[in-house]
Amino acid sequence: MSRRKRIEELLTTALSPLHLEVIDESHMHSVPEGAESHFKVVAVSKLFAEHKLVGRHRLVNQVLKTEFESGLHALALHTWTPQEWFEKGGVAPDSPQCMGGSKAV
Repeated sequence: MSRRKRIEELLTTALSPLHLEVIDESHMHSVPEGAESHFKVVAVSKLFAEHKLVGRHRLVNQVLKTEFESGLHALALHTWTPQEWFEKGGVAPDSPQCMGGSKAV
């Protein structure tokens, strides 16, 4: 099973999200092809109403602990309540380009 699929399953179980996007952005970074190391997660959950931003990110990072231990390197997290998602128009911002070096060949 791909890392993207595992992340989706873990977050779906833990957060019961109303909306979830897990996007592999590894191709935008200096990693070998197929690395599955950099992801963007857009999660909309009622559970986030109980947490400030840092708490939301800690929650997601804890849910994905085993993935970090097995090669996940970075997450771009966008964690919102349903109301916040509605106010943003249902769109997450684009991720910036990698500034960490030249693209691996």
